[in-house]
Amino acid sequence: MKILITGICGFVGSTIARELHATDSSHTLIGLDNFIRPGSETNRAELKAMGVQLLHGDIRSPSDLEAVPSVDWVIDAAANPSVLAGVDGHTSSRQLIEHNLTGTVNMLEFCKAHRAGFTLLSTSRVYSIPPLADLAVQVHRGAFRPDPAAALPMGLTDQGVSEDFSTQAPVSLYGATKVASEALALEYGCTFGFPVFINRCGVMAGAGQFGRPDQGIFAFWLNSHLQQRPLKYIGFDGQGHQVRDCLHPRDLISLLTKQFSAGNVAVDDRIINVSGGAASAMSLRQLTAWCDQNFAPHPVTTQAEARPFDIPWMVLDSSKAARVWDWRPETPTLQILEEIATHARAHPDWLDQSAPF
Repeated sequence: MKILITGICGFVGSTIARELHATDSSHTLIGLDNFIRPGSETNRAELKAMGVQLLHGDIRSPSDLEAVPSVDWVIDAAANPSVLAGVDGHTSSRQLIEHNLTGTVNMLEFCKAHRAGFTLLSTSRVYSIPPLADLAVQVHRGAFRPDPAAALPMGLTDQGVSEDFSTQAPVSLYGATKVASEALALEYGCTFGFPVFINRCGVMAGAGQFGRPDQGIFAFWLNSHLQQRPLKYIGFDGQGHQVRDCLHPRDLISLLTKQFSAGNVAVDDRIINVSGGAASAMSLRQLTAWCDQNFAPHPVTTQAEARPFDIPWMVLDSSKAARVWDWRPETPTLQILEEIATHARAHPDWLDQSAPF
């Protein structure tokens, strides 16, 4: 199969390329990247050595796609993945929309022209912020969890947020670009007759992830702790009890392979949560304790003011993926943390290499 991966030199795109090559070397892999993200150049040489055809191009520009050869499948891993994009004072809201929505439309037009299948790597941030921000939580073993005595919003249990949870605005500008991209992708697939799948991913993490707090919190926290750089618990009770789940992108490969060969699939089953789930969930306080134990103790300060769009507890329920696709995450959180730590020790300048500014 000939597969195009957009954003191939990012952490997720490059990991998927490596694992697809390792799983089935008969795949022909083509990668497209604009190399604007600090750290992405570090993946170029390895991918070329694997035989990946790397193209320097931008999915925001239709003319850049004219030189891309016909393929059987597109995995869209190109995006600005920060919930603060467009509102943090460092990035443009227009560029966010051009990257995450206009770019998706251009890739859908590419799939339409070449009759290629399309997988969109989406996000847990498509889910409505107000009911998540107002969720009644309690502290348990150093982490927030939904209060078992409180009524929970529809689509949410102690196992996480399901696909039935509201995607009503506000979801952040970033989340809105992904919600819109999902809808357009499904419409293109139904209208023009090519397969489309939407994989809503939890927080991605692993060795080689770029150390940015808005995009790669696990890698950022471990690298910063190891280098004794300032760390801060932001908002909520100021104790770092906020929780996220954790998924290694290589665990997507078994699902992607099944989607490549899937036949007629109901539209509702084309949108699924893909995450480490409740078993992988960890608070910043728990992450700090792991770092203290495995590196050296390091103090964390507190900022009382919350950032825009912050929520106390975000765990995706991927039981639908298990039911429909027989998919389950394979890499436990502790193994992911150990991989990141090994990489951090070997690359003491990693935060500087992948810093956004």
